[in-house]
Amino acid sequence: MSTLISMLRGINVSGQKKVPMKELVPLYKELNFTGITTYVNSGNVVFSTDLIDLNLVRNRIQKGIFKKFGFEVPVIIRTKNEIQKTVSNNPFLQMKNIDLDKLHVTFLSEIPEQSNLIKILNFKSEPDSFRQIDKEIFLNCPNGYGRTKLNNTFFESKLKVTATTRNWKTVNELLRITNEKQ
Repeated sequence: MSTLISMLRGINVSGQKKVPMKELVPLYKELNFTGITTYVNSGNVVFSTDLIDLNLVRNRIQKGIFKKFGFEVPVIIRTKNEIQKTVSNNPFLQMKNIDLDKLHVTFLSEIPEQSNLIKILNFKSEPDSFRQIDKEIFLNCPNGYGRTKLNNTFFESKLKVTATTRNWKTVNELLRITNEKQ
């Protein structure tokens, strides 16, 4: 049995694609997942499954959401080990005077092709900064995520992959929830 985290992209934002978290628990049960915990209203679900193929898990969730709610929602999956690695690898934690409330992680559906990564390497959006490590983009947005040009649309358009962003507090809380599921 594996503990996984699914992050739904673009739900419950400005009244669009409403997906009540309380309705996700029975939906995930119908999809034969267990130990289901949701966190905040932005589509974070920690659950367990015997399935090994993460693409199968993602597709099952996406189809279930479409069937229940009538619209498509991109889903990004991370394992317990991957979320632990994300928390451990944040390069901004090594820097002085970093406000943890200004840190975010953009989770990518896959590692971008090198030709697409080149498109963002020299992009500057001071005072905001980012570092890409594997399937994550670590963000430091001193003026707030709502003001940065380094948003999902930017990364998706440049990297040609699906992305969803979570604040640092949420990332740590998802790790805490997965650790409780042992």
